[in-house]
Amino acid sequence: MHRSGLIELEVVMAVMRRGSFRGAAQALSMSPTAVSNAIAGLESRLAIRLFHRTTRSVALTEAGQRFVARIGPALREIQQAQEEIHSLADEPSGTLRLNVPQNIGPLFLDDLLVRFLVRYPLIRMEVASEARAIDIVAEGYDAGVRLAEAVPQDMIAVPLTADIRMRVVATPQWFAEHGTPQVPEDLYQHHGICMRMSNGSNYRWELARRGQQFDIAVPPRLATSDLFTSIAAVRAGLGVGFLPGFYIEEDLRSGALVSVLDEWTQPFKGLCLYYPGHRHIPAALRTFIAFIRAGR
Repeated sequence: MHRSGLIELEVVMAVMRRGSFRGAAQALSMSPTAVSNAIAGLESRLAIRLFHRTTRSVALTEAGQRFVARIGPALREIQQAQEEIHSLADEPSGTLRLNVPQNIGPLFLDDLLVRFLVRYPLIRMEVASEARAIDIVAEGYDAGVRLAEAVPQDMIAVPLTADIRMRVVATPQWFAEHGTPQVPEDLYQHHGICMRMSNGSNYRWELARRGQQFDIAVPPRLATSDLFTSIAAVRAGLGVGFLPGFYIEEDLRSGALVSVLDEWTQPFKGLCLYYPGHRHIPAALRTFIAFIRAGR
């Protein structure tokens, strides 16, 4: 087998992350044809197929998954070595790769990242938003964003937001027509605007007070994996939602939405940036961490 160039390995990782040749081409500033040829050439030399291809999707084969698991960390070490050299310059540089949950960008992350990139013009950033929880090391990311309670124990966490409190909310008109819940069980008499989880189930509303706990499966009028669709549906008066308070602060202040059962919803720790503590920290990530800790 001929020795593979680094570009071919980078193409494999980019196709895996983006899920398409076109997306990988955009990320690498290559043509889709060049990406396809690089994958085909590597597969030919390895004598094994790395990706399943259909007209709509591209996914790793079992062999491809094993290949990526081996080359990912090694490729990242090479990239970090290159970035270490760049970090010797006066101005921080390099590429920062983040994996973040869906729906958080418009709230605070978009503005944070824009201000960071304006402040550090030599740093590049790649951000992947998805619902599933992943192994950021295995999939080639420098850092991720998750709720504090979901950060793996072997990772270092940097707080990004204040504590979060979920709110049971609907329009005043909804409660006027359907009654105001006094206890959690009353929610079963309402239509729910429910969040659809990545495993296909609906998120059960977790309510607790003085040792009593409820996991409420409100009958769904609408179930969606998009938080902003849920918020729009609640604002439109389609039912009751269970929403993070900081997304709807203005609605609550203006009276457009009303919060009920507040004594049953307790704050919990918010979102954190997290990264592996046992590895070299790339210059771009080190700069981003300092940016966050300094209060941006």
